Amino acid sequence: MPRIKSRSLYDLIKSMTKVEKRHLKLLLAQNGNPDDKKVLILFDEINKQDEFDEDKIVSKNPEIKAIQLSNLKAYLYEKIMETLRHLHVHKITDIEIREQIDFAQLLIDRRLYEQGKTCLRKAKKLAQEKNNLELQLEIIKLEKSVLMHSEDGLHRADEIITEVKKINTQITNVNTFSILALKLNSYYTRIGHIRSEHDYKEITQYFHSLLPTYDEKQLSTLEKIHLYKLFSSYYYFLQDYENGYAYSEKLKQLFDQYPELIVSNTDDYIKALNNLLIAQYKLFLYDNFRKTNQELQSVNMHPYVAMNESLRIRLLKYYYIHEINHYFMTGEFQEGCMEIMQKRGEEFNNLINMLDKHSTMIMNYKVACLYFGAGQFNLSIRYLNKIINSSDVDFREDLHCFARILNLVCHYELGNFDVIKYYIISTYRFLLKKDDLHEFQQLIMSFLKNLKFEISNKDLIERFTKLKLNLLPLVNSTYEKRAFIYFDIISWLESKIEKRSVPDITRVKFNQNRSNR
Repeated sequence: MPRIKSRSLYDLIKSMTKVEKRHLKLLLAQNGNPDDKKVLILFDEINKQDEFDEDKIVSKNPEIKAIQLSNLKAYLYEKIMETLRHLHVHKITDIEIREQIDFAQLLIDRRLYEQGKTCLRKAKKLAQEKNNLELQLEIIKLEKSVLMHSEDGLHRADEIITEVKKINTQITNVNTFSILALKLNSYYTRIGHIRSEHDYKEITQYFHSLLPTYDEKQLSTLEKIHLYKLFSSYYYFLQDYENGYAYSEKLKQLFDQYPELIVSNTDDYIKALNNLLIAQYKLFLYDNFRKTNQELQSVNMHPYVAMNESLRIRLLKYYYIHEINHYFMTGEFQEGCMEIMQKRGEEFNNLINMLDKHSTMIMNYKVACLYFGAGQFNLSIRYLNKIINSSDVDFREDLHCFARILNLVCHYELGNFDVIKYYIISTYRFLLKKDDLHEFQQLIMSFLKNLKFEISNKDLIERFTKLKLNLLPLVNSTYEKRAFIYFDIISWLESKIEKRSVPDITRVKFNQNRSNR
């Protein structure tokens, strides 16, 4: 019996719902097996613990010997997995398909070919509905075994050859699209958006060298899903939001055209809505953004979508990201702080603890910007420090860069001129090390470096105005424009020049943008 790491067993038990735990306990209690009783005690003890402690379990329960614990943990792990499989076999289509394949194999081994064919037909129908190409090939493999004992073997053999060729082509395309998307994501999680012409050439050459030749009209639905996701990510990485929006829209229309895909490919549907929301936010398509956001928030109400923990966490993550983006668009920073960080703070913080480090970093930066817009600079610095003090400096280098820039501006707002000089030096060093000292960063740091307490109000406004004039040409610069994705410094400068709040400036721009659409 394999050894089960204590943490793995503990995490598995803590992930279970009340219904799942109840079914497991019934399974263990009904057998009357002495070992099952020990396993039930072990389960109850682990379930009650905040942190797994083997010694406490053994000392508290003399019937469980230390020498038995390893085997008992492994046995408990297996029983939990059996329970989860039994409970969710009809909720997770892939499990249901595999069950029918297993049944078919058992029947074929008994030479009950017609019964085996019935199971294979059920499995194939489900696999085709689910767009599971690999399981379709596995089913065909068993179909070939049945054909050896069938009168129509010759006729069906030609159909199978055609079917296998088609499925293999689809698998090759899907794998190529998904591997390319994975490679793009690895670039993005390292550097963020492209920073230079060198980045652009490296990415575009790599991308097009691996992209297979295809006829989009001839692609299957599954191939199109992966293709459209790939191109959406590709254009977002290049900061080409117009083209990114076009592919995100095509992906969403695919789900609108075939609503059954929402059930069979729920994860892809959620990602499609997220991609569309990103583009609508960047292009300031506010009314479209609101409509898509409502669709995203209603996914868990779909009558046929089987929600699991992974989908629930993904939906909750996207909910907060796009709620914050909504407040950024409207300039309702204070309202966003109230709604997210005060009213729903416990849920938000619990979510943060469950996210991967990339998502956590994005969330921390967005919250820092939300607090900055609300004028709560100390709280903004608190969340920026979570990024700045992170040991993963080679991860999302762009967020590390702009967290430091925003941190400098926060300290300026708080009048901490004594620490600004120190932070400017450390920021310079960081940017030089990461080869990310571009014109935007140099202008900001040069501006802050020369500020002093005794500067006159008139001179200060002149300096703010000059900085704004120097920054404006960068807004449409191919590689410098990424800076304005991370921090709307133009609105901040305008608030200083016009002596108005950042929310007030943002709201005026919001109303102007809506009236121009």
